[in-house]
Amino acid sequence: MSRFPSSGRVEWIGVRPSRGAAVVEVERTVARTGGGLEGDRYSGGSGKRGVTLVQAEHLPAIAALAGVPDLVPAMLRRNLVVSGIPVIALKGWRFRVGEVVLEGTAPCDPCSQMEATLGAGGYNAMRGMGGLCARIVEGGELRVGDRVEWLGA
Repeated sequence: MSRFPSSGRVEWIGVRPSRGAAVVEVERTVARTGGGLEGDRYSGGSGKRGVTLVQAEHLPAIAALAGVPDLVPAMLRRNLVVSGIPVIALKGWRFRVGEVVLEGTAPCDPCSQMEATLGAGGYNAMRGMGGLCARIVEGGELRVGDRVEWLGA
């Protein structure tokens, strides 16, 4: 259970300036140790939820289950869309995203906002595919295209 078939890649980055505000897509941002992402509402001190990640490979499944053919990452209100590595398997482990070290803390379950964003049943369409919450252990810059690697025990 501590082996991964490959490393991953950051496909998309978004920040949420305030509660309920639209997610803003960015090409890069700064992760603050013990805090959150620059420009995100959790930037000051979010602890276990400094960064939220969702699996890129799950987006088509969520779109199909919600009946939303034009689903874009911002609709899911997560910070990073990652491909190539199963993000939920990183729970409890440290991993590197570019120059940033994160630690997976908990599943990022969907919230009631998904009903408004994805329509009736949107919450259930995302269940089991909401992604991962992580705390920032070592800050630095995050960029689209950064490699995602498990750091081991």
